Amino acid sequence: MKKFNSKNRYTWLIVAIIIVLVYWWSFQGISFSGIKDSAGDVVKSICNGLIHPDWKYIYDGSGEDLTSLIVQTLAIAFLGTFISALLSIPFAFWAAHNSKEIIGHPRSNSGKIILTVIRTFPEIVLAIMFIKAVGPGSFAGVLAVSIHSIGMLGKLFSEAIENMDYRASEALISVGGNRLQVLMMATLPTIMPEFLSYTLYRFEIAVRSASILGMVGAGGIGTPLLFAIQTRNWSRMGIILIGIIIMVTMIDWISGNLRKKLA
Repeated sequence: MKKFNSKNRYTWLIVAIIIVLVYWWSFQGISFSGIKDSAGDVVKSICNGLIHPDWKYIYDGSGEDLTSLIVQTLAIAFLGTFISALLSIPFAFWAAHNSKEIIGHPRSNSGKIILTVIRTFPEIVLAIMFIKAVGPGSFAGVLAVSIHSIGMLGKLFSEAIENMDYRASEALISVGGNRLQVLMMATLPTIMPEFLSYTLYRFEIAVRSASILGMVGAGGIGTPLLFAIQTRNWSRMGIILIGIIIMVTMIDWISGNLRKKLA
């Protein structure tokens, strides 16, 4: 017991030293140029704007108000997630495998590599690329969210397929079912609850992403938020942030409850 405690103590000591070294290395890479003299006044102005938000901006019927742009943000997130969920299914079957063999499984490995490459591109980078291709606006935001989501949903869907219960598929095969019948009557009904749960989770993330994509011109609430910051209109920024907080909280709550029912 003493030997175990001593070994455990040395292990924690080594871990602590590694953490300290990582912190030291991280701080070495940060160039700290000091705090501006106006930082205090700016922070006070921001706090004052948050306390006294521009309530008139909630809805004015112009189509550029908070309510209209939050609806647009939700539409970007919904369409991006919906499209990616559909496109992720073939990618998931491509990347999944039902054996313990990991190395030397060309189809599965190539699918996993493709999904990893797709996930490598941040959404904001994809948004800038699509803005150059299709022009600024909501369509570029939908494309950015949908393409990036394929990388994440494809990976989660493939893991769901690999870990699924195969008894229903095996039973259908034993009575002479063909591949299409096995897919439609056994595989998809078995894994669909997990697919829906992952899609709802991804929708939560997409709502947060769509809120900032407007900062590069991809539509949604991010565009007026950027204008408010650039013009130091802190009361306008305050009401936009309140709107985003309420929207994200409601989506998280609704999505969380739906995922609990699917579990």
